[in-house]
Amino acid sequence: MLLLAGLAVAARAEAACRQALALGLDVSGSVDAREYRLQLDGLADALEAPEIREALFAIPAAPVAVAVYEWSGPAPARDILGWTEIAGEAALLAVTARLRAARRAPGDDSTALGHAMRHGAALLAARPDCWRHVLDISGDGKANAGPAPRSVRSSFREITVNALVVGADARDSLDRRQVQIGELSSYFNAHVIHGPDAFVETALGYEDFARAMRRKLLRELSAPSLATLDPAGPGHPAHRSQ
Repeated sequence: MLLLAGLAVAARAEAACRQALALGLDVSGSVDAREYRLQLDGLADALEAPEIREALFAIPAAPVAVAVYEWSGPAPARDILGWTEIAGEAALLAVTARLRAARRAPGDDSTALGHAMRHGAALLAARPDCWRHVLDISGDGKANAGPAPRSVRSSFREITVNALVVGADARDSLDRRQVQIGELSSYFNAHVIHGPDAFVETALGYEDFARAMRRKLLRELSAPSLATLDPAGPGHPAHRSQ
């Protein structure tokens, strides 16, 4: 058993990517053109924040790989950014430029969370070289089309699903937004998130999206298992007594 554990740690240390992060953005009928732009620009702003840059570049030899897609109804999701390893400033700037240049494609009015989760899982399956696989789903409503999210997540193995829930952008009643975001958070907690340390982040309207995304990314990228990895750590054979 000790030999197997040592080999597993060694294999992990040799991986070229420390985390594969797939981000799915909601473009269903409840999201208007202004809110779409707030999502894409908000994600770009979050990635460029100083604390996120520091977290992204924490282990230069094992960068974070990012993919971004948009989803709505049962139709196939649309990839905005294919897998890109953020190994330095040039790669980060290329990613954020791509996000800011993205334009919305025709979508569906319905909300197919299950399909969105399946698409993200398929993307993650293409990066077996990464130590950790995280799927992030952003959304402002409950599933009303396609497979149930709970049935989809039950098939996931070694995938963490986190969520960013956006409260209705109704300026006339702050209390109503608070009530709605509480209900949505409970729904995503019960039906969507999955895996060790999975969590739900909240944004009070799309104007709050960038701040919420920044906070969520910092929590994910600063996980102890990712922030530091000593290839010859306690689990490595070199640290065991002879």
